[in-house]
Amino acid sequence: MGIFSKLFQKKEKKSEVKERDPLSIEVGDIIEYDLADYEVVGKITYRQGSYEWISYQLLEGRNTIWLSVEMDDALELGIYKTIPLSVQKPFPKQLEHEGQTFYLDEQGEARVVGEGRSRNINGRLMTYAEYYDDSEEKFLSLEDWGSEVEASIGYEIEEFELKIIAGSN
Repeated sequence: MGIFSKLFQKKEKKSEVKERDPLSIEVGDIIEYDLADYEVVGKITYRQGSYEWISYQLLEGRNTIWLSVEMDDALELGIYKTIPLSVQKPFPKQLEHEGQTFYLDEQGEARVVGEGRSRNINGRLMTYAEYYDDSEEKFLSLEDWGSEVEASIGYEIEEFELKIIAGSN
């Protein structure tokens, strides 16, 4: 190959894989957590004024968990599972679940943006309440979507416990 053909040959474009962090996960990505690979099938961004936090719906087989991501003073991550818990509004100051007492920490309203499996709630306003147990190691989350109150139980994790693999999107 001559010098001119090397200079003027077309270069193949390589698709660029974007680096992901917990705040930039997208639907279609894969999350490795606790020896399992989860596909990100839904994403909900909650906005309350100028503050926002994100929940990712992770699916592994029939197992669904939620990864909660929030940048407060530092990055806060939590893993949540939906639980059957009958709660009426107004949200109580404390709740009992499986012999543990959970205490109200905060509550409010947030507007949501949904993607993937969560796109059907896009633009809705929901009310929420967050609770913690005596040790502040388990958390209980309530979300009122108007027709029902969904309950989830969770715990904090560290960023190093996750491996994020960018999907093809």
